[in-house]
Amino acid sequence: QVQLVESGGGLVQAGGSLRLSCTASVSGGIVESMGWYRQAPGKQRELVATINSAGTSNYADSAKGRFFLYRDYAKKMVDLAMNTLKPEDTAVYYCNAEFRPYGRSARSNYWGQGTQVTVSS
Repeated sequence: QVQLVESGGGLVQAGGSLRLSCTASVSGGIVESMGWYRQAPGKQRELVATINSAGTSNYADSAKGRFFLYRDYAKKMVDLAMNTLKPEDTAVYYCNAEFRPYGRSARSNYWGQGTQVTVSS
């Protein structure tokens, strides 16, 4: 199973930067993909960026060129460096991990509790 602990959210002015961090505690299997999603008020949860076990990243169009994902595979950590933040980036950001139990091919998604990012204009 997986427990995800997030940190780094906060309040920042437009144009500023924040770095989010997520650490996974894992038992009974392995973490494959890790990444970040976000949900703004009145909106559905959406992908921000993910990185798989091979190191291939996938970024939302809104994040490309501004946000960067860093993964430490040994420590089971993933950081999201967010630059040139905009008010529309305001949301609760959730760490995500895909988990595969030992001896199985099926994967399950696990989520952190969420950390608030607020970008003021």
